[in-house]
Amino acid sequence: MINKIKQSKSEKILLIFLISLFIFSSGSFFIIKNKCLLVKDHNPKKIKFNKPENIAVLRAPCGNVIIELFPNISPNSVKRFKMLIENKEYDNVAFHRVIKNVLVQSGDTEYGKRGDLNYAKIGNGKSKYGTIKTETDNTFDFVKGTVAMARTYKRDTEDTQFFILLKDAPLFEGEYSPVGKVKYGLNVLTKIKNDDKREYILRPDFIETFRMLRNIN
Repeated sequence: MINKIKQSKSEKILLIFLISLFIFSSGSFFIIKNKCLLVKDHNPKKIKFNKPENIAVLRAPCGNVIIELFPNISPNSVKRFKMLIENKEYDNVAFHRVIKNVLVQSGDTEYGKRGDLNYAKIGNGKSKYGTIKTETDNTFDFVKGTVAMARTYKRDTEDTQFFILLKDAPLFEGEYSPVGKVKYGLNVLTKIKNDDKREYILRPDFIETFRMLRNIN
């Protein structure tokens, strides 16, 4: 006959501690792996906007980024931006340049498409639409959430690329053409993949879809 061995009080405490440690470790691993877990995903259909015709919705890996466009400030830039959105040019385009807590940049429709990335040229792509002129005549505060057209070091070279600020950048005022501002979902952009060692990202995150509000089902 085999005698049962009773656990001592200290052994029971140790067992409970080990089980608790395992549960905590597993939970922490899940949270770290699922970077979108605590990010609120806004439904644009449940929000009332004063000018719905100027609302665009960028779908990123962690949710919707809802942007109000400002055609009264940069009419030509916003016209180009809307056209690109409506033509679905931005779908599956990489967030190729990301500076943590500063900005995210996307829109290289030539070299930044999912499945056809060109790491040697990304950020230098051009479109069939040609460039447009820089619009910096109006006073505009480049605060956190600002969406603006990207360009080369030369003015009047805006094409398809754009950036979104994750912090205020007053030095950008008078340098770039603003097209809008994030109304909801800025925290979604803080989860875009970044690299502390470089601005241009290997195996980047992508825009899933980009639509004007009226075209969302």
